[in-house]
Amino acid sequence: MIDLVHYARTRYTAKAYDPTRKVPAHLIEQLRELLRLAPSSVNSQPWHFVLASTDAGKARIAKAAHGSNDFNVPKILNASHVFVLCTRHTLTDAHIEAVFEQETRDGRNPRPEDLKIRRERLFNFTDMHRYALRDSQAWMEKQTYIALGFLLLGAAELELDATPIEGFDSVVLDRELGLHERGFVSNVIVPVGYHGADDFNTRLPKSRLPAEALFTEI
Repeated sequence: MIDLVHYARTRYTAKAYDPTRKVPAHLIEQLRELLRLAPSSVNSQPWHFVLASTDAGKARIAKAAHGSNDFNVPKILNASHVFVLCTRHTLTDAHIEAVFEQETRDGRNPRPEDLKIRRERLFNFTDMHRYALRDSQAWMEKQTYIALGFLLLGAAELELDATPIEGFDSVVLDRELGLHERGFVSNVIVPVGYHGADDFNTRLPKSRLPAEALFTEI
């Protein structure tokens, strides 16, 4: 049986990568599938994922880290692969309808009466965030970060290193990748690969607050 706590204890955020080591394609495919299968509120799936597997692709992403975030550039360039997790900038009716239609094709709404109920619930819930609460962007980004958690723990279980990076210029990256034209904004860059010998974080102990400070049982 897989001991997930073991991987949570032993994983860490890589600070330097070995550029000579490449992650096998079958492991990258597993990470892709983990992202695709990540849960989201009402199955909204308001995300898109960009994957760079070439030096040219990684260099394009690294453009967004130049300047005040130069320290992140080597991580992006030297990692085997780099994911960019993106979120829709508008929760469109077309996207919600696409989710509903996919659910129907996958057999989640088997009876005619289920179709009507599910469609109404899906639109009512998303409309609540769009119009009543007016927090749809923040709500959608929360879903994307659920996918990030799946990616990080999945990478650890596959004995891969990963680094969640928010230190980049999203305006530069969105322009470089043409995200706005496709209806998305970038949230986090995640290099994936194998840490290098100069990764100081491998020699540091993990530090977390004690359980009694974090949990209340009722």
